[in-house]
Amino acid sequence: MEINISANLSSKIPDFKVGIITYENIEVGPSPQMVKGRLQLFQEALFFDLDEKELTDFPGIKEWRKIFKTTGTNPSRYRPSVEALYRRVKKQNYLTSIHSAIDLNNFFSLLYEVPIGIYDADKLTGDISIKIGESTDEYNGLNGRLNSMENMITSADRDGAFGSPYVDSERTKVTEETKKAIQIIYLQTKTPIKEAHQLTESLMKMFLEIHGGEGTYSILEV
Repeated sequence: MEINISANLSSKIPDFKVGIITYENIEVGPSPQMVKGRLQLFQEALFFDLDEKELTDFPGIKEWRKIFKTTGTNPSRYRPSVEALYRRVKKQNYLTSIHSAIDLNNFFSLLYEVPIGIYDADKLTGDISIKIGESTDEYNGLNGRLNSMENMITSADRDGAFGSPYVDSERTKVTEETKKAIQIIYLQTKTPIKEAHQLTESLMKMFLEIHGGEGTYSILEV
């Protein structure tokens, strides 16, 4: 399986970059107390920080709103997933535990201030293209709605679109039965390449510490 950044995306966001992690032989289950504790404590600290700041004071949220606008997405109507998480924390509607993979995904999304998607690799077919969606790109999302990906950054395999920094699909969601996964970290474009490697590797190491198995990562850029 190859992953590429399409020309229609690279032409609009020439410094676009993502961290890609692939996992095999993982065991997803209820989160250990360490993960649940870190997620809760980080949200509580962030709540007080948000009481003194605007959401756009956070560089990651500010940048991802800008990226959405550049591709033709209205970020006030379709919020980057990391902004949606921050808005929940601001309302003290804290994220509760789902399972170990999603909890860790949410923790690092809050920590890095970027959208992060994780997908069951056994539910993907063929190569993956990260692109700006067209009118025919749509899927049933984890938000319980049919989502059009037109003018949105989206990932698509041979069977169609399945993920984005807005919302991911039901088709490829990770469950406690997942053994192989692909994680996409939508890095801030200004992140230096050395730091991009460090952030991605750090996430991978903690994920493997919790889930076992093997992992490899790379930075994909235009």
